[in-house]
Amino acid sequence: MNGELRIDGRKIETAWFGPAPEQAPTLVLLHEGLGCVAMWRDFPQRLAERTRCGVLAYSRFGYGQSDPAPLPWPLTYMHDETLQILPRVLDAAGIRKTILVGHSDGASIATIYAGGTQDFRVRGIALLAPHFLVEDISIQSIAAAKTAYDTGGLRERLARYHRNVDVAFRGWNDAWLDPEFRKWRLDEYVAHIRAPMLIVQGADDQYGTLEQIRLAEREAYCPVETAILDRCGHSPHLDQPKATLEAVAAFAHRILAVHEGLMPAA
Repeated sequence: MNGELRIDGRKIETAWFGPAPEQAPTLVLLHEGLGCVAMWRDFPQRLAERTRCGVLAYSRFGYGQSDPAPLPWPLTYMHDETLQILPRVLDAAGIRKTILVGHSDGASIATIYAGGTQDFRVRGIALLAPHFLVEDISIQSIAAAKTAYDTGGLRERLARYHRNVDVAFRGWNDAWLDPEFRKWRLDEYVAHIRAPMLIVQGADDQYGTLEQIRLAEREAYCPVETAILDRCGHSPHLDQPKATLEAVAAFAHRILAVHEGLMPAA
């Protein structure tokens, strides 16, 4: 069910699937740097059916049909989203128990939240193609995206999903391509996570290497599960939807079944 939340009078686009927060835990989906509610496609609905949990997807300010976020975005934009906006979204949505399911930038936001706050509603985090550090391959692909946006058809394709397409693209792209952003790392947040973590990574991810997983395995104190998917790029839920759905659903079941009596749907 499509809807919206209001934060300081500003609109955040939402979509709800499955049971309400008072009936079951909620998986909260945090989209990538060019994503939004619609770009999850049918993954939220299928996840709700498979887990019997509620699923909340929302578009961050500047994305989808949410209100814009003024340019330029600071290099701390993911930290700002995590600490200033995400907890208010969870409160406004009435979330009681959750697993944060993040993709790319959204996975980084989930990491910062789980490692930088003590929100006991968060029972686990499932990370699809996360960024814990900036790699050369990341910058090369993001620079290529800028060329595609300026001279190719990327702007037209993204405009189908984003009401403020230049805000969505420039906010993300300009921050990542700032030379100072090369210093960006999440080691300290990974080290402070106490909830279980799942990482799903494509073997052919054009935005990151397996060093992302290695960092988590080195630094994390919490349990870390990994799934490396063949023939899969930076969007596991789109490139390998069945394997990604099964990995996230099984992870949610292991965390929540003991407390909630949940069983995955057939």
